[in-house]
Amino acid sequence: MFEIGNSLREARLRQGFELPRVEADTKIRAKYLRALEEEHFDVLPGDTYVKGFLRTYAEYLGLDGQLYVDEYSSRFVREEEFPVQSAAARPRPRSRRMESNFVVVALAGIVAVTILVVVAWKFGTAGTPTSPALLDGGAASTTQSSTTTGHKNQPSKPSAPAKRLAKVTLAASGGDCWVQVRAGSARGDLIYEGTLQRGQTQRFTKWKRLWMQLGAPAYLRGTVNGHRIGNMPNGPAIVTVTSKGLQLVSVA
Repeated sequence: MFEIGNSLREARLRQGFELPRVEADTKIRAKYLRALEEEHFDVLPGDTYVKGFLRTYAEYLGLDGQLYVDEYSSRFVREEEFPVQSAAARPRPRSRRMESNFVVVALAGIVAVTILVVVAWKFGTAGTPTSPALLDGGAASTTQSSTTTGHKNQPSKPSAPAKRLAKVTLAASGGDCWVQVRAGSARGDLIYEGTLQRGQTQRFTKWKRLWMQLGAPAYLRGTVNGHRIGNMPNGPAIVTVTSKGLQLVSVA
């Protein structure tokens, strides 16, 4: 467990960001940002807004947004209580007398049908061949049964495709650039940290999401899954990269 508000405030101050600037970049009102840092979550309209603003604010600061959402959910979100059905609203059970009457009527009907079948069989014409209508009906029943059975073996729907890996290549073409790369977020495992000198190249092919801090990205040329990164920032910046491309988180 960690302090949600204090960690957000420390991350903002560590990067030298003022609330008006964060408000302009994230489109979240400053009073809501302050409420998140002070853990006054009741100021926000509801849990949905709190979770959305937490995720956006944390990722803007280069933190793991999902980690903050999970921490908030575990500490502040209450499970919904379902109303207990009152005894008056519950359906009343049938009386035993009604059930007994129903059983008697059913038994009488079965007996009557049995007597009719026996009488028809006894006085019917002996040796009469099977009626064609019965044969047709039997064939129709067989066909219908076969058709019904055929509907049971329908193929299952294909599962949704797995999220693609982000295969990233960074090349220092115009000069040297300091680079730090982590898996997933600012708290993820450190993958690479160092200075790419002019002419050097680094490749990252095993991760779905990369968090990068770039010192001089204007000197970098990069690709994601073979497609050139066209929105590389000009100055020091923090970015995330997925199979969909590069997304700017913050600039120095």
